[in-house]
Amino acid sequence: MKIAVAIDGPAGAGKSTIAKLVGKEFNLMYINTGAMYRAVALKSKENNLGPEKINEICSLINTMEMHFENDDLILNGINIQDVITTPEISNIVSNYASIKQVREKLVKLQRDMSEKYDVIMDGRDIGTVVLKDAPFKFFLTASPEERANRRFKELQNKNIECNYDQILEDIKRETI
Repeated sequence: MKIAVAIDGPAGAGKSTIAKLVGKEFNLMYINTGAMYRAVALKSKENNLGPEKINEICSLINTMEMHFENDDLILNGINIQDVITTPEISNIVSNYASIKQVREKLVKLQRDMSEKYDVIMDGRDIGTVVLKDAPFKFFLTASPEERANRRFKELQNKNIECNYDQILEDIKRETI
């Protein structure tokens, strides 16, 4: 039986930081499920597919080969980690992640990964939907201000222009 650890919580709560550390310590494959949704948003944008183009997006997902190396998402052989964390993708990802058929496809892929490898997975609904039978489940949270501060520092470290107040507003809107 494979090991499965689920870390759930809102954006900026520290899920990825904790998951990466625990994954390294216990030799678990780190899977950032949010990155997978961001990849769908990126490829949809590149192919001029708005969220209303559900069938085309689902066909596109079937052509996407995704895996993780050193905590980064590799899509069709290319490391896209920095591209998918830009505000441009952050602003559109929820439009694609909310599509039922997209979620079904990615949840299946995530479950397949958990059956092949010892994993630590982070994201939203990980412990209740994706890995609902995982023996280890954690829910992390932090104040909106702390979450915004973490996101702000993360973007600054990547030399991405950002505004703390806008990030805080976005996080508060997500929380409602």
